[in-house]
Amino acid sequence: MSAICPECDSAIDIDEMDVDIGDELTCSECGSLLRVASDSPLELEVADDDDLDDEDEDEEDVEDEDEDLDEDEDEDDDLDDED
Repeated sequence: MSAICPECDSAIDIDEMDVDIGDELTCSECGSLLRVASDSPLELEVADDDDLDDEDEDEEDVEDEDEDLDEDEDEDDDLDDED
């Protein structure tokens, strides 16, 4: 089955059994990042750069939380050493 790129109107061959709503792919003709908007009928939408930024921020937040936890453990170790 194929879907149409909303940016360049090229037909993109996609096996509808291999994709789910929200999956992202790249148009081979124009290079646009696309997201599966509907699976019946198969429709694509342009993935917003803002969505990608949100994912990057989420990853950074997790890393920051991990660092905070490591610092807290170090402080606890220092308190134990004082006893």
